[in-house]
Amino acid sequence: MNDGRPVWLVLADPLSARSFLDCGITELLVEQYGSRLQPVFFDEAAAWASRFNGSGVLFQRDLVRAARLLERAFIRGDRWLDERIGYYPLAIRLNYRHGFHLERMQPGHRNWLLDSSRVGPLPRWDALERAMRRWYFSPHRHVPQALLERLKADRPAVVFSNVQMQAAVRYIVAARRLDLPLVGYVASWDHTVGKGVISPHLDRYIVQNEVMREDLVRYHDIDRARVIVTGWPQTDVFQERRPRSAYEAVVRDYGLDPARPVVLVMGNTPTNAPYEGRFVERLVAWQERTPGAPQLLFRPHPRDRQWRERFAPALTNDGTAVQEPSYTDLETLATLLQYGDCVVANAGTILLDALVNDRPAVCVLYDEGAPAGESWALKNVVGEHYRELVDSGAFLRADRFEDVVAGIERCLAEPDELADERRRVVQAVVGDVDGRAAERVVEAIVETVGG
Repeated sequence: MNDGRPVWLVLADPLSARSFLDCGITELLVEQYGSRLQPVFFDEAAAWASRFNGSGVLFQRDLVRAARLLERAFIRGDRWLDERIGYYPLAIRLNYRHGFHLERMQPGHRNWLLDSSRVGPLPRWDALERAMRRWYFSPHRHVPQALLERLKADRPAVVFSNVQMQAAVRYIVAARRLDLPLVGYVASWDHTVGKGVISPHLDRYIVQNEVMREDLVRYHDIDRARVIVTGWPQTDVFQERRPRSAYEAVVRDYGLDPARPVVLVMGNTPTNAPYEGRFVERLVAWQERTPGAPQLLFRPHPRDRQWRERFAPALTNDGTAVQEPSYTDLETLATLLQYGDCVVANAGTILLDALVNDRPAVCVLYDEGAPAGESWALKNVVGEHYRELVDSGAFLRADRFEDVVAGIERCLAEPDELADERRRVVQAVVGDVDGRAAERVVEAIVETVGG
């Protein structure tokens, strides 16, 4: 292997880009490779390009642009096939085959990975689905000419911040055709079980814990020897202690009093929590009319483009505040989670964030104001990996609004009550938290692609 080759760092989406850019991975890669490190930004992550001052940055949109009429025809044909036997059909079939998210899947679901109508026209036969996977990752699929020519010229190793993105597949296909080294980071602890298929053709896979490694072997036919467990880089950020004064400054910036208790209310996406606005409205009303109630700081999900409407009651009420959604405020999040008095959340990685930071938490498992039979909040925690989290006893459960209020009051009165349970589940789900996860990620990359 040519150790002087370039290394393409493909930053696929905002959340995984945050892991690489804010948790120290990219900084260590720059130290290792210098100008040989070539950042490639997919459109959703393009806002991060300023971190490199625009120097040497490549953008997905330029690498996949079709220059000729014939190529546009090839792209349309490849897209037509992909819609029927590619990304979403394979993701839905993976769910059916292994029982992932069956309670959540339905025709027309706004989360397309849960939209059962996208299963495709072919029968659900094992032989057919194996053929679909072979086509999907085949080096003979169409690759945009601009991307292929640039890869031929550079001959880089290709490292993905999120190997499961649909748009990453053309890079995998092209790299296989050109026999280039491939390293894939699996972006989150629950991505192995219900977030789509993962190519078995990479040289190295980087995951956070042993459970994820076993998932890759069991569900994605990947050789265990090619999977490296590094821990969760975000815990490196959380491990660094911030001074109390930093927390007080953040809280004051939102117009709240740091001398009084602050409850952090973490939002989910409109797709996963369509009734969240009603919950915000009722929680704000409770805070307003209850003497001695804690202050509420709401944090909408970064993907929530409707946040001003959904969190409107908290924007104008005394004793409540709303953070503007952001992918780039990990330092602020870490500071709040180190000193906030309680976390209220439905599901998602933010609940795990709270436990890693030893915050007492209330998990909301009902939909405020939803029609009878709706159960979005509960279904959000039925995924394969959430079961261990939910069964851990590391947080309080709320099946109705009264449970939320009682849970907040209990967390404020007895913050250390479930500390042992929090430590146990963090060890099981995250692994060792020692501040060196980012280093181990970079070590795995260097070991694979050379120094």
